[in-house]
Amino acid sequence: MTTPTTPTVSDRWHYVLDPTGRDIHGETAALREAGPAARVILPGGIPAWTVTDPDLIRRLLSHPKISKDAYQHWPAYFNHEIPADWPLRIWVDVRNALTAYGEEHKRLRRPLASAFSARRVRALASQIAEITRALLDELAVVGPDDVVDLRARFAWRLPLLSVNLILGVPDEFHDDFRDSVGALFITTTSPEEGQAAMVRIYELIAKLIGYKRRNPADDITSQLIAARDNGEINDKELADSFILLIGAGHETTVNAIDHAVVNLVTHPDQLALATSGTVPWNQVVDECLRHQAPVATIILRFAAEDVTDEESGITFARGDAIAINYAAVGRDRKVHGDSADEFDVTRPTTREHLAFGHGAHLCVGMELARIEIRTALEELFARFPHLSLAVEPDQLEPLPSIITNGHTRLPVRLGPSAA
Repeated sequence: MTTPTTPTVSDRWHYVLDPTGRDIHGETAALREAGPAARVILPGGIPAWTVTDPDLIRRLLSHPKISKDAYQHWPAYFNHEIPADWPLRIWVDVRNALTAYGEEHKRLRRPLASAFSARRVRALASQIAEITRALLDELAVVGPDDVVDLRARFAWRLPLLSVNLILGVPDEFHDDFRDSVGALFITTTSPEEGQAAMVRIYELIAKLIGYKRRNPADDITSQLIAARDNGEINDKELADSFILLIGAGHETTVNAIDHAVVNLVTHPDQLALATSGTVPWNQVVDECLRHQAPVATIILRFAAEDVTDEESGITFARGDAIAINYAAVGRDRKVHGDSADEFDVTRPTTREHLAFGHGAHLCVGMELARIEIRTALEELFARFPHLSLAVEPDQLEPLPSIITNGHTRLPVRLGPSAA
């Protein structure tokens, strides 16, 4: 178990966040001691607020004057005070539903919400189960005592293959997108590495758009291209929508499955409650999301004007950058009691998390992610009931990021396959 760390104090107002993400929950606990929100320095030297209090987060995420549009509401950005080579610029440079505000957000979100509607996604449940079983069939050829990277072989592939039922990204693009999109979340990259990652992802997106123009189909990729051709979105909005769909949407589910497997195999009593049907898998999924939010911190939001939160007394000045600490929400003791740091699938507050966000930017892929995670866990432990970690839990290497919360690898031994 890692020892909680205290963020480095650069002056009496700011904490320097650890870009390696080596102890997300230790850092979050220390930040919480500073109050509902704390002034921090993001990787790359950018000042911002980090908000850790669940109630304040909900109020901000539903506040009409809290924006995600840097082009309109971050003076440091449009006055060219943010370095051109800031490695995390892509998260504010992009023009898609993730970063839009007001009517622009509604316009860019509309086709995505339609594609990921609950009815359409639930109709895919049987196909997602088939994909899951096929991946487990591939794993079954591995010896029961051999070590396999379950993140690479299962947790990473299942969400991508599942979301492609809606996106229509051809198989030959998968590996390139995996390597390139994953780099966007890393917060230890140099400016040169960050720039190279952006160049590469746009090259791949251009290649994908070209392919889908030649091979249109009944999928969201073809629909977005048609929207561009009809003048409903522009070239940048088209390309950047793919960054949202392939990047942010996929990475979160990978991390959710990754951490869920770790929690369940290291808590066999909890796993037994799930596999016996004592606790429904939907509840297990919520506890996994509460305990380990797949997105630890999301950047950035901006105060479109001075916003004073009456309950906390905090004023976010016009143009202040705001990072939302989702990892903090699930471990808040006011909500979850003194056992907030413990994994417990019987917890009555399992659903009290914000893993999928809140307000206007609530994740459009939430229903798909829930189905994928539930199916992954139920099928995995039915096929490999004796699955175990191949290393001690504290030897699992966290992703070097303040944004994404997962592991670089998940080495396991599958054990004998069930009949």
